Amino acid sequence: MEQQLKAPPDVKKVADFLRGGGAGLKIRVGALNGKRVDYFKGKSAIKALLSPAYAKLKGVPKITTEEEATTILQAVNAFAFYLRVQRGQPTGSSSSSPKALQIIPEQLFAPKEYYAWFYEGSQWTTYAGGVLMIVILLAGVMFPLWPPIMRLGVWYLSIGMLGLIGLFFGIAIVRLIFYIITVVVASPGIWIFPQLFADVGFVDSFIPLWEWDLPKKKSKKKKSEKKEKSSSKGKSKAEPASTQNGGAFIEEVEDDDAPAPSRPRRGGALIEEVEDDE
Repeated sequence: MEQQLKAPPDVKKVADFLRGGGAGLKIRVGALNGKRVDYFKGKSAIKALLSPAYAKLKGVPKITTEEEATTILQAVNAFAFYLRVQRGQPTGSSSSSPKALQIIPEQLFAPKEYYAWFYEGSQWTTYAGGVLMIVILLAGVMFPLWPPIMRLGVWYLSIGMLGLIGLFFGIAIVRLIFYIITVVVASPGIWIFPQLFADVGFVDSFIPLWEWDLPKKKSKKKKSEKKEKSSSKGKSKAEPASTQNGGAFIEEVEDDDAPAPSRPRRGGALIEEVEDDE
């Protein structure tokens, strides 16, 4: 857009920061006039300008409060890097489908509003990737014209890569066969290179050399929780029925001199007959 070309350098740097991946801006995908566009919420942009990543930038306005961030974002909006939109219902049948967006004529910046991007940011990575792809394709097409030494080197390199891939599959097959044999002969079985498919480094994938296929032990927390549950259940079963109904404990008190006649209990209270000494 022509308005973006007229933007001051500091405003453009703010737009580049928000459009880049370092800002941590939460980007959503919507549908505007039948095309998919990226949009965000104003509150997310304010947080991005108050982040430490923005404070490290040079040549941008300093921001310390939300009011200053709102002012800068309003200036970026004035040059049509993004425009205020109204979010509607999903365009598809599912709730995850892109929601319909519509540009609002009155442009302003507010934390609760949504804004659609009309700026793609810096394109040098795209251009560099395109040039690199062209160079690779040309090099592949012109392979017969390469010097013999280079072609021989590429052949050795390809054979080496195929050998490593074949060795990896061979180890996987051998360890599986060995595990099946040990399960029958020496249960519970032995794994060769047990960390081969684990999410670890290359060297750690081959450490240890072998390991028994033992079941994983449950964590101590789960055991303690089970013990607490079982002990609480045992205590609840051991309590008398009187403590479970009404919450009061009734106990009969016997007199050593003469047994007191039984009296009815009402309301869970203890009734005891006391003799008069006079």
